[in-house]
Amino acid sequence: MANTKSALKRAEIAERNRLRNKAYKSVVKTLIKKYQNAVVVYAANPTPELKEEALSRLSEAYSKIDKAVKRGVLHPNNGARKKSRLAQRLKPLTQTAE
Repeated sequence: MANTKSALKRAEIAERNRLRNKAYKSVVKTLIKKYQNAVVVYAANPTPELKEEALSRLSEAYSKIDKAVKRGVLHPNNGARKKSRLAQRLKPLTQTAE
């Protein structure tokens, strides 16, 4: 356990940041899963409505990833990699359907 007031404060701050980071990462994972499910549904039955659903899920995931990077929860390269992999899943489906 911390021996000084400053060490105690740093331990409290570290715990607060850990919980914040955990929350952001959890939401990012959830949004990625929702997007991937939307892409699977769209691939099975490509309709304009399902395409819009997948694109809206992609937008939500991008937004939360960008916020996590801005807050320092994710490294910028990690965020860029996640966004790139999300785009790769939808790109071949939208090019063949047009």
